[in-house]
Amino acid sequence: MPPRISGVQRLNTLSLCLRPAIKPPTPAFLPITQTASLSQKEKKRLAKQDPYRWAQIQQRKNAHLERRQEIEAVREQQRGDPVRGITTPFVESFDSAGQAPLSKPAVDDDGNPIEEPHPLPTSPHILNNLLAKSEVDLAIETAYALTKPMRSEYTDANPELLEERQQDHDEKHAKAVEALRRIIHLDKGSSKDRRHANIRRCIEIFGRHETDLKLPPKPLSRGQEREERPVRGGPDTGSSEVQIAILTAKIRALANELEKGRGYKDKVGKRDLRLMVHKRQKLMAYMERKERGSARWQHMVETLGLSEATYKGQITL
Repeated sequence: MPPRISGVQRLNTLSLCLRPAIKPPTPAFLPITQTASLSQKEKKRLAKQDPYRWAQIQQRKNAHLERRQEIEAVREQQRGDPVRGITTPFVESFDSAGQAPLSKPAVDDDGNPIEEPHPLPTSPHILNNLLAKSEVDLAIETAYALTKPMRSEYTDANPELLEERQQDHDEKHAKAVEALRRIIHLDKGSSKDRRHANIRRCIEIFGRHETDLKLPPKPLSRGQEREERPVRGGPDTGSSEVQIAILTAKIRALANELEKGRGYKDKVGKRDLRLMVHKRQKLMAYMERKERGSARWQHMVETLGLSEATYKGQITL
């Protein structure tokens, strides 16, 4: 075997780097601040080495956390609940269909009230069985006049008999009026009767046949002219604000029922609640585009307590 002679190394074994040299980073003119949190070992060393400085750090941290909690609580309160929004006196009056003059105060575990009742807007002219107070009063006056004892030759000869008949008629009429008022009062009605009454209240308060006469019109943009619209032939029941108010009354009634007893297991009720909440969200998004900045929008939002949580973002129940 011939001897092995060492020769020149091959050129392919050489590596040549043609990349430019890495330049050092530009020095920052701002002071270097520590953004990472301290480790547990560093915290123990700092607490042992300088207890006074450690106590100051903890005090500043606790004050910062308390302030953050206060700010978050205010934001959460202003945002409201996606289902109930911000409870207003008018929304509270849905529970009694506008018949209770005062609210029901919240109570503690022992049943003692923890707050004072506040006044609520009432609608005493709305009665059960789709009746109005003016209609009932007119019917009572007509019935009294028709059943009133009449004078005759026999009663003229006996005035005491006419007075006795008149007194008996007044007593029976008073009993009949009291029985009629108990029947048509909403306190004796069902949830369906209260829902019909709340729908009538929403139409009276938010219907454009009423708000057009009380609220100023929406401001026009530059170069836009106001159109003359025909006079409405009856109550407004189809505008967005009326439908939103009716949905708010139904949502509150259903949410109150789901909070009672074993309502948390009512899957059908929860589904109906989600459908109504999302339908109200769509109507409010549409009305915000059409009535942004108008007095009609402000009146509806302030009266019903509808916050951003009820119509902005994703709503999950």
